[in-house]
Amino acid sequence: MSESVPVRCPVCRREHLYAAPSYPCACGAPVVPPLDRLGEPTVVTHRTWDDEWVTVRCELCGRECEWPHPELGCSCGTVLRVPVDGMAPPLSPAVPTDLDDAPPDGQGRDEEPLLPPRGGSTSRGTHRNSPGTAFQPVTIRTARDAVTAAALYLRWLGYHGIRRADQRPPHGIGLAAHGILAQVDPSVRPASLRDVECLWLTAMSESARSVYFSLAGYADDARAAADRIGVPLFVLDLTGTPQPVNSLADELAAGPR
Repeated sequence: MSESVPVRCPVCRREHLYAAPSYPCACGAPVVPPLDRLGEPTVVTHRTWDDEWVTVRCELCGRECEWPHPELGCSCGTVLRVPVDGMAPPLSPAVPTDLDDAPPDGQGRDEEPLLPPRGGSTSRGTHRNSPGTAFQPVTIRTARDAVTAAALYLRWLGYHGIRRADQRPPHGIGLAAHGILAQVDPSVRPASLRDVECLWLTAMSESARSVYFSLAGYADDARAAADRIGVPLFVLDLTGTPQPVNSLADELAAGPR
């Protein structure tokens, strides 16, 4: 269980209790970034890809992987990057800032998979967007791999110029391209009703279509809401292939590029 720490916004001076999300190590143990109680949060004014990640060691197996740097959204509108204790530099080269240039085959990555996705979602097989064109997934072992897999899938669906979304979602990583806004949640908890509704509202404000990618599946009320408001839901399987959870995702996967 992640420990809550006090975080004071340097802009409005409000104090929040913040608990870092946990992520699944390849050995199956939950990994939580260790928060620095003595450090001061920093205001996020400019984003770079490498600043979004922190290297965390699994206490069970000792594996070091990259996970999203903990952040907190203050009610005054400020986004705060929460300090992490003993943060180490990335172990591997950064995923390309231009996600359209991400490698299609995951060459050179550790092939040990994560735990199977949770939340009752079932696999529906490998998708082909058009005859003879199969999606080439990347094996997922870190949150960064999950983001890359989702970005590659969006590109395969025909969305190019994929970039980090301007507005960070409550959980996970946001991706955007012309006409679409995606959320990638690599945590060990099923996506909640609030997660799905927040994505939908943000996409509506930008006149874009929304799509959700989760590693751990979805809560029942989140799936019901997604069907009602029109959000395609995918689960990232062990190979990094997004598997449709609802009929809207089936339709998106089968549509023309």
